[in-house]
Amino acid sequence: MKRSNTFRSVLATELSKYISLKRALGRRFDADRRTLLHLDEFLCDASDDLTPDSFKKWCASMTSVCSNTKLARIGTVRNFCLYRQRSVPDCFIPDRLLFPAPTRPMIQPYIFSEADVARLLDHTALVPNSVRSPLREDATRLAIILLYSTGIRRGELLRLMRRDYNSRDQALLIRESKFHKSRLLPLPPDVATECERFLRRHAALQPAATPDTPLLWNPYCGGGVYSTTQFTKNVRVLFKAAHIRKPNGRFPRIHDFRFSFAINALIRWYRDGIDVQSKLPLLAAYMGHVSILSTYYYLRFIEPLAQLASEVFAKNWGSLIETNRGEGS
Repeated sequence: MKRSNTFRSVLATELSKYISLKRALGRRFDADRRTLLHLDEFLCDASDDLTPDSFKKWCASMTSVCSNTKLARIGTVRNFCLYRQRSVPDCFIPDRLLFPAPTRPMIQPYIFSEADVARLLDHTALVPNSVRSPLREDATRLAIILLYSTGIRRGELLRLMRRDYNSRDQALLIRESKFHKSRLLPLPPDVATECERFLRRHAALQPAATPDTPLLWNPYCGGGVYSTTQFTKNVRVLFKAAHIRKPNGRFPRIHDFRFSFAINALIRWYRDGIDVQSKLPLLAAYMGHVSILSTYYYLRFIEPLAQLASEVFAKNWGSLIETNRGEGS
């Protein structure tokens, strides 16, 4: 049976107001809305308000989702209940202490080096241009360069339009990304040169292209941008040819380019003697994070970053440790 797209339970009015408020604050709130629709449908079937018992049964009904998704949905409902408490002080509020513990699988990212990227670019001929896809090789080359040099997300890359590159300022505009934030990314001169070369090639093949034409244009199936699936296939051809795999034998993820950008930025700052902590807000802004806490997720303590951080610590505070050891002996 098709799920209703409108709220119908005893909480319908409050749920609608809550979602309207969140969207007025600039959030799309689509996933949260689907969660609340699921709860609303459950309460309709149960003919009940949200009580400890109905909440427990609703949680138990989510048998086909992973634990972290279930935890996120429970959190969405709790946030709604906190909003509802403003007008219904005695309403039920799920106890956070009773929530299941999150599972945090540690996915070890692959950190691409300049040598890795050079090998990938050397093999772009393995994804050749064709009548059906006349910019396949060129688009894959530019994609690798932008992913590595800017740390943009895959979705941001695939949503780029021709107008998003500013040749005068040599900058790339990322529009309305994950957290509804746009940002302007200044590009290194060699990366800007690659963008301009690609745009000239694009213009030669598609003279009627408008500024709103996708940057990674693919005329197959009516034109548009490469799909996520096809783009990933193109890049994996290069991974295989360049013999780039993770220690477990799997190919790196596209998202690992973003990890690499963050880690490599820190490595450069440490080697140049720059105060890394003062630079982190700039890194967060460049990567499009609303909080520096999101940036910390990418800064895994791995070699050679660990070694560089240890050297900086020893240089600045090592004498204090040695002094304390001497006093305690």
